Amino acid sequence: MEIKAKANANIALVKYWGKRDEKLNLPAVGSISVTLDQLTTITTVETDESLTEDEIIINGKTPTDKEILRISSFLGKIRSMAHRDEKVRVSSRNNFPTGAGLASSASGFAALALAGTKAYGLDPDPQELSILARKGSGSAARSFFGGFVEMIRGYSEDGIDDFAMQIADENYWDLKALILITSEEKKKVSSTTGMIHTSFTSPYFQAWVDSSDEDIQEAKFAIYEKDFEKLAEISELSCLKMHALALSAKPGLIYWNGSTIDLINEVRRGRANGIPMFFTVDAGPQVKVFTTAAYVEKVKGLFEGHPGITKILTAGIGPDAKILRDED
Repeated sequence: MEIKAKANANIALVKYWGKRDEKLNLPAVGSISVTLDQLTTITTVETDESLTEDEIIINGKTPTDKEILRISSFLGKIRSMAHRDEKVRVSSRNNFPTGAGLASSASGFAALALAGTKAYGLDPDPQELSILARKGSGSAARSFFGGFVEMIRGYSEDGIDDFAMQIADENYWDLKALILITSEEKKKVSSTTGMIHTSFTSPYFQAWVDSSDEDIQEAKFAIYEKDFEKLAEISELSCLKMHALALSAKPGLIYWNGSTIDLINEVRRGRANGIPMFFTVDAGPQVKVFTTAAYVEKVKGLFEGHPGITKILTAGIGPDAKILRDED
């Protein structure tokens, strides 16, 4: 059986950084994210009893042995759920840079979870799919849902209470995001490796964990009230805390480049001049700038031609992951 699924990347406004259980991929903190409509992954999964091992192609290329192991291990979890053992062909493609701080693993594993379960004849509910996707990538739990999403930091040792849930759908608040690409190179330290390194070596890690619940509650309130200024305040705070945490590791992790700093300062100048806008930056050098629909062209104009930007992507709020039919 061949199944094709589509999922969108998400950008965390209240950041996730650190794991309370590495083996089960359980987050040390909760998070709040926005799913984006223009950053997508389309994944096809085909079962084939003649295969002796999974065949995996990502963006037209065979992945590294480490990546193949990660994906095949994830597929093994689906096979275990389905009580089946046949291998699959997987073909997946992103329409945005991979491994460069744009949540490609989030949309990738969300699409793989959806297509893979269907290909093996399973029909899990959204919560079960979110839990499954999380086992591939912590942020993938959020990409299964559209709109504004909360990832719940559970407490159960088996991770049954660690899943994402939608706060508001993609039609709730017409915000726009400009993704300012400063480099398309794959980052040298992956998010997973960076999180583990930080949690073991930063003297500030527990303070990060202790402060996360308040950040989440404030962000949820700002979303419920459509309070742009409050959401801007808490999003930038969470972003800077996360990167300060990474810098405080031993040795420190620097995911930014010089252009990242320049663009952050440009956002602050724009807001000081009365333009509703705020920044966030994940584990990479790309700057994401959020604004309202009414100001998106004005904000874009501030960055067009900037020497540190190689590409600008414009996105709105994206939908749930879905199975693609022939007509899609």
